Amino acid sequence: MTNTATFHAYFGYRDAPGALRWLEKAFGFETTMEVPDDKGGIMHSEMRYGGVAFTLFTDEEGYDRPARKGETVGHGMYIAFDTQDEVDAVFTKATAAGAEVVWKPELSKWGNYRCRVADPEGYEWTFGTHRPGQPAAW
Repeated sequence: MTNTATFHAYFGYRDAPGALRWLEKAFGFETTMEVPDDKGGIMHSEMRYGGVAFTLFTDEEGYDRPARKGETVGHGMYIAFDTQDEVDAVFTKATAAGAEVVWKPELSKWGNYRCRVADPEGYEWTFGTHRPGQPAAW
């Protein structure tokens, strides 16, 4: 069996056009596809940053957003960087764009230098130096 699968997330945003622009500004994502709907929203869009890619669309249904329990909602996106400097830089850029701080950059007890922020619609984004699925040398 050949392992050729890739993993991609999808997000419904109430203000999808605004979310695209904010994610570009705050995290440096690149919009690679943007298909507007006939109501001023987004039918389908795609964003990327290096090997990370996901889709985004206008939430016309009013999907529930999970509430925080403690310091986090318990799930979100995780993006791995090569260095602590990259984590620090995206944290600085994101908070300057208005991201809500969940965790400031720090070394976790298990060896991942990471930070977590929430975007304007409450989705949580974690940036760290650990690469899931790769052997750790801690």
